[in-house]
Parts: sequence; structure tokens; C-alpha cells
Amino acid sequence: MRFDIITIFPDMFSAPLSQSILGKAQREGIIEIHIHNLRDFTSDPHKTVDDYPYGGGAGMVFKVEPLYKAIKSIEKKSVRPSKIISMSPQGKIFNQEKAGELAREDRIIIICGHYEGIDERIYSLFPIEEISVGDYIVTGGELPAMLLVDAVSRMIPKVLGNEDSLLSESFNRGLLDYPHFTRPREFMGKKVPDVLLSGNHKEIDRWRKTQSIIRTLLRRPELLKFAKLSDQERVILREIEQKLEEEVSYARNNKRN
Repeated sequence: MRFDIITIFPDMFSAPLSQSILGKAQREGIIEIHIHNLRDFTSDPHKTVDDYPYGGGAGMVFKVEPLYKAIKSIEKKSVRPSKIISMSPQGKIFNQEKAGELAREDRIIIICGHYEGIDERIYSLFPIEEISVGDYIVTGGELPAMLLVDAVSRMIPKVLGNEDSLLSESFNRGLLDYPHFTRPREFMGKKVPDVLLSGNHKEIDRWRKTQSIIRTLLRRPELLKFAKLSDQERVILREIEQKLEEEVSYARNNKRN
């Protein structure tokens, strides 16, 4: 997998993308990350990449010409067409399913937007998909691009090293993760749940699934609508929902009394 990132702040990427798992994956040749300075594709002495918006308004807009030249230059080095992504608050929300989909691509070009946006004409010149990392605003597309590269890369075979780590992640199935514990067994009166020390792998597995579902139900209930639950997890979910209904009913009856 090769990532080509178009940005006006190339220095932002060197440290974050060269460390830990991503750094190791690059050294082993599993992924490639290439940073392209958009200013290198300008034709004026000041290397201008932005201009005032037609029709007036606050802020500046990325010019179409440098972006066009940058994308064409990158695509010249590729035999097959690249997947082109623009990090944009107008895009569809990025999620784990999308990360898995993008991990099957051979090459991805990422445009890091800035200012008030990008000249809209670029979207009619290339098949660009706009992607957002959430319903909030950041100062530019660089940090969202790093998030995307990280999330997509770890879905690529051999990047994590331990494939079981990826397969066991509950979020891949639409659930939040279960609680984790390590030594010591007790700290300031807080103990590790006995079931995790029991050695009974069947009971440990059920406990983890139960805790994962409880967390999801309490913190991100909307995820359960599309979660890929096993038969056992469906049973656990029904048990939890039934217990919650009983507790609510009990509380209401006590309030009346």
C-alpha cells in the first residue's frame, strides 16, 4: 500500500508517521508514505496555493491549478488509478468499515484541505471522495489525514504483526472494547475481577463479551443497530436488556409506593 499526501505543511508528518507500528511497517516495506508539498506545484515566485473566494466572504480558498498538477504528477508514477481522498468536513464520516474498505486499495492520494476549502472544480476533474473524521472543526486536513493513514494501515495484513490482535478487536464488529487489567491484582483497594484470574477461558470469554456489550449499550447504543453479533452475544444482549427493564420497572414501582 502506498499513501501520497498532498499538504502545505509537510514537516507535520515526519515524526508521527515514522514511529511505532507505522514506522516499522514502512521499514519492512509493507506500506509507503510519501509527502508532497503543494507549493512545489505552483508557478509563481511566491508559491501561492490560495486566493480570495469569488463572490466574497471570509477566508481563502485552495487554488485548483496546484492541486491539479500535484495529482497528475503523482498519478504519472502509478500504473493503476489511485484512490483519491479529500479530508473535508463536508465528507462522509470515517469509520472502521471504511478503513477496512480502503485497506484493500493499492494506492491512496490524500488531499489535506485548509482555509475555507478547495476550489470546487477539482472534484469535477478527478473522482475524489470527501471524508470527514467527525462532526467538529480542526485547523487543517493534516491531523485527519494521519488518523486515516493509521486506521487504514493497521487493517493491512502483517502491519500489526500479531494478526490475532486485529481479529479480536471488538470494534471491528461494531462493539466497544471490554475493560483490560494487568498486574498488580489489587491497587488502592481496587481488585481485578475474579473471573479473569480463574483460568476458565470459557467464562473469561463470556465476561469480556458481556462487558463489551454493556459498554456499547451505555456509551454508544447506536452502534448496536449495525453490530455483527454472534448468537452468544445476542443472548447476552437480551439478558442485559431484560435486566435493565426489570431494574427500571422496580425503580418505578418503588417511586409510586
